[in-house]
Amino acid sequence: MESLVIPVLILLLVGAGVLVVARAVGRRTAGNRASGSTPPGDPVELARAAAAKLTEDQHRRLYALIAQGQAMAAIKLYYEASGEGLRASRDAVGALAANPQPFHSAAPEEPENDDDDAPERFPYRYRAIASKGDVTREVSSNMLNDEIYGRIRTLARSGDTEAAAMALTRHSDISMKQAREFIALLDD
Repeated sequence: MESLVIPVLILLLVGAGVLVVARAVGRRTAGNRASGSTPPGDPVELARAAAAKLTEDQHRRLYALIAQGQAMAAIKLYYEASGEGLRASRDAVGALAANPQPFHSAAPEEPENDDDDAPERFPYRYRAIASKGDVTREVSSNMLNDEIYGRIRTLARSGDTEAAAMALTRHSDISMKQAREFIALLDD
């Protein structure tokens, strides 16, 4: 019986050691969850959150490094850009690599305005020229571009010359009479 006492004592000590280690790991994991230092469980959400912390240039450089297979350089770039810890940076770069995210600017984008009522001024001057026979008309404006002029031409060719002339006057500094003369050259 004496020969079994020592192995049983060793077994009890090993069991107690495993129990102490398991409790310590459990407390550490619970503390990390409470402080928010562990990454979210969903890798897509982690990738979205990580991409939101990057500027456009950092985002582009990070994905270039990932594409080149330079994981350590990508982690270093994210670490420096985000200010997060090394482990969090590793997890974020892994999530970004597995779930590519497009760049979204921090400023909310204005909704695209398809309404012709409020013309936008462009940094360049647009010239539209229409001619029929020996008659030529030109409209030059910084409120016109290819898209707007295309809509005006479509209106004119579909027979809605008044709407085309009104749109042209809204996007240029010409009178309604001049706009009608210009549109008359387009409606063929």
